[in-house]
Amino acid sequence: MPETSDSSVDLDLRLVRYFTVVAEQRHFGRAAAVLHLAQPSLSRQIRRLEEQLGARLLDRTPQGTHPTEAGETFLRHARTLLRSAAQAVAQTRQTAEPTRVAIGYTTGLIITPAVRDLRRQHPEAQVHTHHLAWNQPRAALLKHQVDVVVARMPFATDGLQVTVLYDEPRLLMVSVDHRLAGKESVVLDDIAEEPMVCLPDPVWNAFWRVDPRPDGRRAPEGPVVESIEDKHEVIASGQAVALVPAGAMTTNRRPDLVTIAVRGVEPGQVVLATRAGDRRSLVAAFRTAALTHLTGPPRPRDAP
Repeated sequence: MPETSDSSVDLDLRLVRYFTVVAEQRHFGRAAAVLHLAQPSLSRQIRRLEEQLGARLLDRTPQGTHPTEAGETFLRHARTLLRSAAQAVAQTRQTAEPTRVAIGYTTGLIITPAVRDLRRQHPEAQVHTHHLAWNQPRAALLKHQVDVVVARMPFATDGLQVTVLYDEPRLLMVSVDHRLAGKESVVLDDIAEEPMVCLPDPVWNAFWRVDPRPDGRRAPEGPVVESIEDKHEVIASGQAVALVPAGAMTTNRRPDLVTIAVRGVEPGQVVLATRAGDRRSLVAAFRTAALTHLTGPPRPRDAP
C-alpha cells in the first residue's frame, strides 16, 4: 500500500485568495478595503497561511508590501489554484444544472428583448442577468461568474469567442453651457484643445479619446475617472469633454449634459462574448436571440 505523508498541507482557499490580493495591491490597507476586511484581521489571516506553509510570504517596507522570494513562488501557484477551483465549481454546476445560464451586460446596454426571447423559448431554464462594470467582461467570463456577456469593445479577447452585434456611433458629451452645446455635429478639430476625460485602462483610453489623433497629435488630458457617474460630474462641471457611446443617452438623465454627433470618427462595436469552446445549447440560443433582437442602440424614451 502507498505510504501516507503527514507533511501535506490542507490549504484554505480563502486564505490563498487573501494572499493574492495583498500581493497584487502591494499594501495591506488597500487589500483590506478590496476584501472588505479589517486590516488587523487580514494580517492575522496572512500569518496563519505563512504558518501553514512554513515560509514568510510578504515583507512590509515603508514603500509598501512586497512578496518575498518564497511569496513570488507561491503567488504563481496560488493564481493557478484559484483559477482551477473556480473552473471546477463552475463546470460542476454546469453539469448539475444544464439549464442554467448567467448573462452579463455593461452599463447602457439593454438586453431585455433577447433575455425575454430566451426565456420564452426555454421556459425550464434558469436565466440570470448580472450588471458588470465597463472593465469586467473578460474577467467575469474567465472566472465563470457569467457565461455570456454583452459589452462594448475594446477589451482583450484571447480565450473568448466574440460575435459583433452592431456598430454604435460615438458622440461628444459636453456640459449644457459648453461653447459647442447646441451644434448639430462637430469634427475632432473642434475639440483639438479640449481636455478629455482619461480612463485607467490604456486600451479604452486610446479608443475613447482617439489618442493619438489622425494627424499624430495627442489628445489633451483631463481628469482620470473610473466610474460613469464621476465622468458625468467632471463633464457637467466643465473640467473636460468626452466621447461616449450613443447608447449612453438611454441611461443618462442629467439635464446639464448634452451630446453632439461627431463626424469622421469610426463607431464603436457592441459584441456578445463567451468562453471559447463553450458549446452549450443555452449559450448558443442566447447568441441567436441577441443577433435577432439586439441590433442597434435603443432610442431615448422621449425620441419620436
